[in-house]
Amino acid sequence: MTESVGEPRAEERRIRTVRVLLGIAAVGVAAQAAGLWAARPGGLLLVARVADHPLLFGWVTAGALVAAALAGLRRTAWRVLVGVLAGAGALVAVPVSLMLVLFSLPWPETTVDRAAPERSDRRLVVEEGADMIDPVWWVSLDTGSGLTVRRWPLACFNGDDPGDALTEAAWDGPHRIRLVSGEGGTARTQYVDVDPATGRPGPAEGRGLC
Repeated sequence: MTESVGEPRAEERRIRTVRVLLGIAAVGVAAQAAGLWAARPGGLLLVARVADHPLLFGWVTAGALVAAALAGLRRTAWRVLVGVLAGAGALVAVPVSLMLVLFSLPWPETTVDRAAPERSDRRLVVEEGADMIDPVWWVSLDTGSGLTVRRWPLACFNGDDPGDALTEAAWDGPHRIRLVSGEGGTARTQYVDVDPATGRPGPAEGRGLC
């Protein structure tokens, strides 16, 4: 019995489709790895903003792998099994993902973005968001310029305790940052020293209660 011309072409298309889907999954994994790397203290800010989205790239990777399995498996029974398992996983993953997105709203808003005295390549940044109903402030130091900006998390303050609410974040000179939490007699002032040569901030012990 001679093999029809359409069968080799269909097989080539199937293999090509599987390869494309596996490539998309590989890109998703690489993006997640890059996001984790950039999200560390001193990581590249631009890369973190683009790639530090584990939910998004997790769904892209999972979807591409499932699609590759469905396209690559020949037996109907195996495809049905993969489809059932993927559907069961989605029933759990979709509500969890939605809850994580809802709990992260509203997204932080930048309320302070101030360059150091005489150093435009070093900026004090304060982002304000919320933990349920309580305000939260994230304080960071950005060093560098353009595509090479690196972000160093300095402190986190949670307004659940009025004594820990951030009331001031300012430069106390070109190489020192002043953070004030609380008000009146309960106010607490902390200082963060910044290395003049590297821009790396000092240790962050005891700064904030998030």
